[in-house]
Amino acid sequence: MSHLNRFPQLSREEYEWLLRPPTGPVRCVIDTDTRNEIDDQFALAWALLSQDRLNIEAIYAAPYSFRKRVAELRQANAATAGEQARPYAAQLNRLKQCGIDLDDDRQIDPQGTLLVSPAAGMELSYQEILRVGELMGIDLADQTYRGSAGYLDSYDQPIHSPAVDHLIETAKTASPDAPLHIAVIGAPTNIASALLLAPEIISKIVVSWTAGYPTWVQGIPQPSFNMEQCMLSSQLLFDSGVPLVYLPGFHVGAQLRLSLPEVETWVKGRGAIGDYLHWLFTHNPHYRLQGFDDDFGRSWVIWDLINFAWLINPAWAPTVMRPAPYLTADRQWQAADRRRHPIREGLDIQRDAIFRDFFRKLDAR
Repeated sequence: MSHLNRFPQLSREEYEWLLRPPTGPVRCVIDTDTRNEIDDQFALAWALLSQDRLNIEAIYAAPYSFRKRVAELRQANAATAGEQARPYAAQLNRLKQCGIDLDDDRQIDPQGTLLVSPAAGMELSYQEILRVGELMGIDLADQTYRGSAGYLDSYDQPIHSPAVDHLIETAKTASPDAPLHIAVIGAPTNIASALLLAPEIISKIVVSWTAGYPTWVQGIPQPSFNMEQCMLSSQLLFDSGVPLVYLPGFHVGAQLRLSLPEVETWVKGRGAIGDYLHWLFTHNPHYRLQGFDDDFGRSWVIWDLINFAWLINPAWAPTVMRPAPYLTADRQWQAADRRRHPIREGLDIQRDAIFRDFFRKLDAR
């Protein structure tokens, strides 16, 4: 692929150095689709409570939209049987039992935060970043930047935005000895655009990203919202040679489940931010879309904590070096060959240690 010729070629030794587990405070920026769900707010709050370990230089708003996901769900509902409907069968059955009309936008998205355009999703995320900071008594206005208003359509047309411009300038001030860590907890559109506009920064940055299954789970499409929204950007993370820490969502990050009794015991009442996180948990915008009509016996995955777990204490998110796989346009992993550069990949997660740290910091603030 000709677009890959623009990227510097790093040596195995350079990858091993840049991808070493972080020790001590790290320079970092956060790229987040903060309003798409409820896990980003928990993750952002934990990061802001952990600034003894994280030197957060900026926060970037990423685009998001569930329009494509809901369109696929509606197509599966119309199909009623066969391969197209099978992956959605349980969800469709729950929606039917709850009496939710899948064709009624107001029923499946009563808060108006899911069926938005990518540009609107980015703006909602930008405002949500500021809201989390305000509830924590932190003015984030000077540190928060709007990102892309859409998804990457071509490697020849990277998308300029205040977030991308800031990321490039910040990365240029980093070095291999003190790289800039980029915690990406959404679609990587902003990061891909920065790489395309300034390929030289790959020798000074480390990207951590959470998405689908481990790379050795092959032969099936990856059911990952972070991946599927902007496939060109997702593929570029594995093809460009940028130092990458890939943190699988299934079934690694998926262990970060939180129940309502835990939220009521250790989150609610811990200041304005604790009360807001409790409100988000009990007013989860995805409950209607998933066909859930009660909280009894349920838990929710707070996926995006995994990036910060690796940055705060790498022992909480054990990883291993392995060759970068190929990511196909239909969201499947293909095995790497010997010429591929290494990445670091997550193997497991220390769920209890992570939540205990979060709860203690929230209680002590």
